[in-house]
Amino acid sequence: MTKDNKLTYISLFSSAGVGCYGFKLNQFECIATNEIIARRLSIQKLNHKCQYETGYICGDIIQAETKQQIYTEIQRWYELGNDRVDVLVATPPCQGMSVANHKKADDEIKRNSLVVESIDLIKIIKPRFFVLENVQAFLKTGCVNQQGEVVAIGDLIVNELGLNYRIAHKIINFKNHGANSSRTRTLVIGVSKELDIDPEHLFPKAENEKTLFELIGKMKSLDWGEYDADDFYHSFRIYPEHMRAWIKDIKQGQSAFDNADLHKQPHKIVNGKIVLNHSKNGDKYTRQYYDKVAPCIHTRNDQLASQNTVHPIDDRVFSIRELMILMNIPESFQWSNNSLAELNALSLDNKRKHSKKTEMNIRQSIGEAVPTIIFERIANNIKTQIGMSND
Repeated sequence: MTKDNKLTYISLFSSAGVGCYGFKLNQFECIATNEIIARRLSIQKLNHKCQYETGYICGDIIQAETKQQIYTEIQRWYELGNDRVDVLVATPPCQGMSVANHKKADDEIKRNSLVVESIDLIKIIKPRFFVLENVQAFLKTGCVNQQGEVVAIGDLIVNELGLNYRIAHKIINFKNHGANSSRTRTLVIGVSKELDIDPEHLFPKAENEKTLFELIGKMKSLDWGEYDADDFYHSFRIYPEHMRAWIKDIKQGQSAFDNADLHKQPHKIVNGKIVLNHSKNGDKYTRQYYDKVAPCIHTRNDQLASQNTVHPIDDRVFSIRELMILMNIPESFQWSNNSLAELNALSLDNKRKHSKKTEMNIRQSIGEAVPTIIFERIANNIKTQIGMSND
């Protein structure tokens, strides 16, 4: 806590900072944020996440130099009157352990050991609270500890941190806890035993689900390649025009593979003949239901051929603004140096040029994020439990 009684946090594997923006919304000060991809970290800078430029740390957390940069920032804040890091948030990459990844690499367990780095940093930094977020199978997944042994991540967390922290974990679907889209994840929350706080009280509380129509049903319907004149981020992402016939006539809940006409099923033409796409996946080219909860948002939300990406009535994927709503990203979150008014004022040609430069980074950042509201609720619960308000 700082000398002016502001809470502090550190964010590891923070990507574009979409999730931990929830801590900023609760007036937490970010001591350091670490991300290995520079273009993601640049978005955090647009949102003025850290007070000092040196708080943005681009590098591999495995490297001693990267860790030292974090320690240096902590020391800087100590000298400014911060008594201790309040929260450490870590969301290690989960490709190696995700059931959605059917092409797991041979070094899967080694990649999973990035969580070991997070645990080691918690032991060294000794934050009052820590929050880990990952896929459903997280705690049962194997990793390599510092002794070179393969152990379950859940056991490692308890063995390494249980002496000094009360630890609780839950597997929850975020859609039942305030988020606007389905996303089943594991949350692990630890509280220093020096505090008389039950970690169970820090999890986001259950809330009623919202349907897609409630969230985006009244937004402007978009024509081919159109940008909403009032919202640059609500636009029709174009794709090869011949593919439009594949989804044009499908109803909500149907896939392009349900079309009776072979010409309307996903295919390619080889030597003048139709060759159907036999990599059939029920989630691909599937028009979403307006009256159901939004699907899980994935990193390839730009493609019709990805998972659950087709709009309920328009022949397109969800726009960036719709994705923001589905991931509870507030309008105050910035993706560009340009204001929304400046972007709206661009010519159509310049809008397309700007989108070409920035859209994929934004979409991928959204797809790999924690919905902002989840960390916002946890941050608010921490403040409540220690007797602080947001006034």
